[in-house]
Amino acid sequence: MKKGIKISMLMLAVIALLNACTPKAEKKQEEEIRVENIKTAVLETQEIARKIDFSTTLEPYNKVMVAPTMAGRIDKIHVEVGSKVQANQLLVEMDKTTYLQTKVSFDNLAVDFQRISTLYNSGNIAQQTYDQTKAQYESLKTNVQNLERNTFLRAPFSGVIAAKNYENGELYAGTPILLLVDMANLKAHINIPESYYPSIKEGMNVAITSDVFTDKEFKGIIEIVSPVIDATTHTFQVQIKISNAGGVLRPGMFARIGVDFDKINAKVVPYQAVLKLQGSNERYVYVNKNGVAKRVKVQMGKRYDDKIEILSDELKEGDQLVVVGQARLVNGVQLTIVND
Repeated sequence: MKKGIKISMLMLAVIALLNACTPKAEKKQEEEIRVENIKTAVLETQEIARKIDFSTTLEPYNKVMVAPTMAGRIDKIHVEVGSKVQANQLLVEMDKTTYLQTKVSFDNLAVDFQRISTLYNSGNIAQQTYDQTKAQYESLKTNVQNLERNTFLRAPFSGVIAAKNYENGELYAGTPILLLVDMANLKAHINIPESYYPSIKEGMNVAITSDVFTDKEFKGIIEIVSPVIDATTHTFQVQIKISNAGGVLRPGMFARIGVDFDKINAKVVPYQAVLKLQGSNERYVYVNKNGVAKRVKVQMGKRYDDKIEILSDELKEGDQLVVVGQARLVNGVQLTIVND
């Protein structure tokens, strides 16, 4: 009887042990055959035009402070802020008293010089007299021309009046009377990293965009490339000439200059496909190798909007790159592809 009881108790113990072990075994087996659902994309090498946007502020292509070189009373200002003017158009008249007096003296001297020149050519007057009269004539002529330029202030180029600092009858005291700007063309300066210096050439076309006109793209051309690199920032400056035929852009506006660099063949993948190893700067992706996840270390290249260039000797064209579900993967896990 006791022997039967012992056998029964032993059997119960064995059954209990088996029951205790079975869930662990099943759990272990379940982990070993873990399968993740993912989506993949075929890795391809693409020809990419490297485009980089640079922020800048637009400037007038030409601007000039309209002012005489000497103090004097302002007789009349012929324009207002916003006036469109043509090259050589009269903008300001200063007090004409000194100019008119000097002009009368010059006109009289011009008559005398003409008479003396005739006498000199006929041999009826000494060389010294002719030379003295000619010197006086040339000096007074220069003086009249200078007074004329400073009495009648004209536009050196076509443009728009951007500022007016005086009214008629006021005394000019050093501050420019007007500011004239060229609105047909604008310019901008950008600083480009030195690594791109070999790719930038004068005459290259660029695209200009503005937050004010989001549906428009303006054209520009690289006009000047600085011959030196800034030793502090390791950048070089470029001047852009921008056509503003429609007149919608304004000096002082914020703008972005899009520069297209040389085209390259690169492996470009969705940005979210690249993962970062926790606690380090190492980057990696997962590829599908015969239904199994394989982690591949990569280096990041240039970013293009929502895509990024990756560099790796292990990756080849045609590899199946995991683009959805990669964050749940570990190396060696089995995969089920559920691409639409």
